[in-house]
Amino acid sequence: MHQAALKAYNSVNKSTMSGRDVEAEVLTKAALKLKECQDNWSGNGQGAMLEAALKYNQRVWTIFQAELEKPENPLPHPLKVDLLRLSAFIDKRTFETMAYPAPEKLTILININHHIAAGLRMRPGITATAKAAA
Repeated sequence: MHQAALKAYNSVNKSTMSGRDVEAEVLTKAALKLKECQDNWSGNGQGAMLEAALKYNQRVWTIFQAELEKPENPLPHPLKVDLLRLSAFIDKRTFETMAYPAPEKLTILININHHIAAGLRMRPGITATAKAAA
């Protein structure tokens, strides 16, 4: 019963999330998968867990790259260029980590995902209002 209620809640929650919230959610999920690998580095099944986490993170960033390349993407050009450069770095670090695994190589990927997710969760109107009130 509890699982069915949780599943229904998650379904409604996902259907009402904004695009920014969805992006923040998948980045956070990717960061948590990577962090779990880092925290359980010497555990059983670590290799498969690492591969799955890196592939998930890579898929997320590949989707971002495709969206950033679309001409109708509303982001300012300099921001798109910066995000594409960041995604190129993430690709490079991902392949490097796949080839030569080390737990410390995951830290930058985890941090980038968390920071971008936090930025996506910020609401520009709320930030401007808060600054004006201060």
